Amino acid sequence: MFGKALPSWPPRSARRGGRAGFTLVEMSMALAVSSVILTVLLSFTVYASKSFAAMENYIDLEQKSQNALDSMTQNIRQTQALTAFGTRQLNGQSVTNSLSFLDEDGTTLNYNFTADVLLQTKSGVTTMLLTNVDYLTFQIYQRNTVASTYDQFPAGSVNQCKLISVSWVCSRTILGSKVNTESVQTAKIVIRKQ
Repeated sequence: MFGKALPSWPPRSARRGGRAGFTLVEMSMALAVSSVILTVLLSFTVYASKSFAAMENYIDLEQKSQNALDSMTQNIRQTQALTAFGTRQLNGQSVTNSLSFLDEDGTTLNYNFTADVLLQTKSGVTTMLLTNVDYLTFQIYQRNTVASTYDQFPAGSVNQCKLISVSWVCSRTILGSKVNTESVQTAKIVIRKQ
């Protein structure tokens, strides 16, 4: 009993001959497969991150555009009259980029588009309504519509103006390139006090 040697583990019949380990070919294959999997995961992560950033930008732009449009609509509907408008040249054509109104309390309400920003000035207080504006234009119309259409007649002067049409495009960049983060708004606002 004391003279017998204890059996070794694992049994000799289960042992492999030679040394255990990876060969150069096995190591190269494992490295290649790992590289492919890592590249796919990294590409998916970058794509997903850009998609989430684009979605977040789009939602933020849309919300800010809607808030600006709501504020403009509320204020313009309650003005007494359009008193002046300003134009500038954009790509060879003249576009209206500023409006001045006589407010209901006798003060002025101004909208001015400069340096990619839409500003609202009411009773001497200037508020930034929109940023990252690529394009903005105002158009002035009479209230009556053209027969068989939904369009209004253009106003020849500020005295004829009863309706303001506003259009803008806002966008942002993601990692230095413009992606689908545009917000396009167009609305017609009727001056109700006239």
